[in-house]
Amino acid sequence: MKNHERLANLALAALTFAPLVVKVDPNLNVILTACLTVYVGCYRSVKATPPTETMSNEHAMRFPLVGSAMLLSLFLLFKFLSKDLVNAVLTCYFFVLGIAALSATLLPAIKRFLPDQWNDNVIVWRFPYFRSLEVEFTKSQIIAAIPGTFFCVWYASKKHWLANNILGLAFCIQGIEMLSLGSFKTGAILLAGLFVYDIFWVFFTPVMVSVAKSFDAPIKLLFPTSDSARPFSMLGLGDIVIPGIFVALALRFDVSRGKESQYFKSAFVGYTAGLVATIIVMNWFQAAQPALLYIVPGVIGFLAAHCLWNGEVKPLLAFDESKTEETSSEETSEADSNKKAD
Repeated sequence: MKNHERLANLALAALTFAPLVVKVDPNLNVILTACLTVYVGCYRSVKATPPTETMSNEHAMRFPLVGSAMLLSLFLLFKFLSKDLVNAVLTCYFFVLGIAALSATLLPAIKRFLPDQWNDNVIVWRFPYFRSLEVEFTKSQIIAAIPGTFFCVWYASKKHWLANNILGLAFCIQGIEMLSLGSFKTGAILLAGLFVYDIFWVFFTPVMVSVAKSFDAPIKLLFPTSDSARPFSMLGLGDIVIPGIFVALALRFDVSRGKESQYFKSAFVGYTAGLVATIIVMNWFQAAQPALLYIVPGVIGFLAAHCLWNGEVKPLLAFDESKTEETSSEETSEADSNKKAD
């Protein structure tokens, strides 16, 4: 981990806990927390080997439709069933998911202080009565799961905003780190579809805002305010993860060419500008805003302008991580063959 990555991690941790001891402007808190989360997730997504699974154009086209169906289903559940019952079921689901996400987020930092055999030796545990089902883990993962379990228990019992944010940040970082769009074409399709999705469900229906207020789970970050009528400002995790995976793709594109993070910088600045615009418009109209309405044009616009300025549209559109994976696997197999021949 480089110094700037370590500094970003420390800044994000400090900002997360800061409202407990000092008054932090919620608007500034939203911008800094979201940007630091994207920054951390992007650099964690850079790995020695390309991602094993990438999103296809067809999946990107279907994503807004699937998201709409899930959103509407949640709205109907909250409308016709007990809100407490629905949230109880969702809390159980996010309890397990939160332990996995938080332990995976903390694992790289914890591994450095543990013996190598704890990191490398895999333990296989088979379910009783279902011997075909098995779970693989290491001792390091067990250690990392301890703080994850603590925060999940704290969240389930108290629903404290800090526990909510810690789990939410873990989900965001893991989402940006693990998900791959594959290509900028797929990313543009996904962002364009969710651009329309966000506008429709926020401006033309009460569904999005209603679900966000009723859904008592770490699917949004909460930022304390001094307004008793509105104690928290909110930012959905999707407004971090969805643009974040596009920004991360720009960083991996720069890394694949062995150049400085030039397109990552433009995409990241575009994300920051879009988020700032969201906050300004939200405060101006005193109403909830679809953040992707401002973030998507910012990310794509800044990246496109930079790319056009450099005259590198073709290599950017031709970049495909799935092909990069195939090329790297072919090179590995050729190297192995040469070693055997020697």
